Amino acid sequence: MEKLRKPFQGVLNIIRFNWHFYVIAFGLLLLLIFMVSFFDRSLQPFIYIICLLVSISIIVSLLTSFYVYDLSGLYKFGWLDNQKDERLIVNINAGFDETSHLLKKHFENAELIALDFYNPGKHTEVSIKRARKAYPPFPGTIQAETTNLPLPGNAADKVFVILSAHEIRDEIERTAFFKELTRIVKPSGQIYITEHLRDVPNFLAYNIGFFHFYAKGSWLKTFKKANLIIKQEIKLTPFISTFILTKNGNTY
Repeated sequence: MEKLRKPFQGVLNIIRFNWHFYVIAFGLLLLLIFMVSFFDRSLQPFIYIICLLVSISIIVSLLTSFYVYDLSGLYKFGWLDNQKDERLIVNINAGFDETSHLLKKHFENAELIALDFYNPGKHTEVSIKRARKAYPPFPGTIQAETTNLPLPGNAADKVFVILSAHEIRDEIERTAFFKELTRIVKPSGQIYITEHLRDVPNFLAYNIGFFHFYAKGSWLKTFKKANLIIKQEIKLTPFISTFILTKNGNTY
């Protein structure tokens, strides 16, 4: 298990786990360039423009990912408060856990429980399968159902769901999951939901890939159904939002 993140780890992991997309994209680009001479002369400039736009889109998405995952400080958790009285931290992932060992280092005096809701029957993305092979789970990770988390009520001081809640694609299941988060967190505790949003910055960065994310309105609807209130929203970058939720308190 890695103790520290390596330089370029975030963007290299994206390429490593999704290499088939890049092979297909560059293969199609090369095919278009090779066949451009077979097109009518009047169409050739448009073919080159298409190739250029696709290339720019790929480069922009990778540069954005490098900024978000390697430069922004997302994984340094400097945006967390430094309370010392937490007893139980829960970190929930969807089959790829980059953060439990980092959170354990941040909350040295607390017990940390890692839950993994990855279900190969539901989550068929090849990228997750590759990531699971490359990175062993945090020691003691517990396999969990999204609708039945194996923890008692009012147990956790802080619950983290970092870049994984969007993998629950069914709205009913996602609402049930958040109701479980409400159940397990203490009345004085916080739930941290970190996600890309389906918004303009992420569209500019990831093009049609932003459809894999959910709009802020969708998250707010889910929070409301689970009787959770937004205490604060942190925008560490224009591309990532962290919602700090609580059972009780005032909205910002």
